[in-house]
Amino acid sequence: MLQYLTVPVTPFQQNCSLVWCDQTLQAAVIDPGGDLPRILAEVKRLGLKLEQIWLTHAHIDHAGGTAELSKQLDLPIIGPHPGDQFWIDGLAAQGKQFGFPHAEVFTPTRWLKDGDTVAIGNSTLQVRHCPGHTPGHVVFYSQETNRAFVGDVLFAGSIGRTDFPQGDHDTLIASIKQRLWPMGDQTVFIPGHGPESSFGRERRSNPYVADAV
Repeated sequence: MLQYLTVPVTPFQQNCSLVWCDQTLQAAVIDPGGDLPRILAEVKRLGLKLEQIWLTHAHIDHAGGTAELSKQLDLPIIGPHPGDQFWIDGLAAQGKQFGFPHAEVFTPTRWLKDGDTVAIGNSTLQVRHCPGHTPGHVVFYSQETNRAFVGDVLFAGSIGRTDFPQGDHDTLIASIKQRLWPMGDQTVFIPGHGPESSFGRERRSNPYVADAV
């Protein structure tokens, strides 16, 4: 069964997630934006074998620590979708703009597309391409645990920003309704910032994407 732990990192309090198979203790880290010592301390505390880096998108607070962590532990970088190549290329500029430590550019070991899967130990997650916040944003969905790691697509009571380059509000709303809602109202999502919620709760109460009465 898939297990996970949320570790807020960077001044933006981005929800980095450690995910692991409880049978093998093989683990991946989703969106290591920074504060790598904090992340690695949790890996050690939990006795995990960190084997992969998964990225939802390439904004600095989600991807800033990726190159360093990949080099340090010789980890493959999985994702995001190729639409975020320009964000990866601009990581150094992003860091300067928002006051983050220098972030190196990297080349993902494997790009992701809609319908792909990723696996860690005995757990497999589905990949959905959910553009709008960034053009290459993906989410990771664990059907066995009814959990979705959605990055900055959807938040409890809000949605991702669309005023960054190549962001688009209508595209984001379509991603949420067409790609997330079919996962089921019972699915709990781990957003890129803030508390967890469920798709059902957001469909009832989120002013940006609530179902019409």
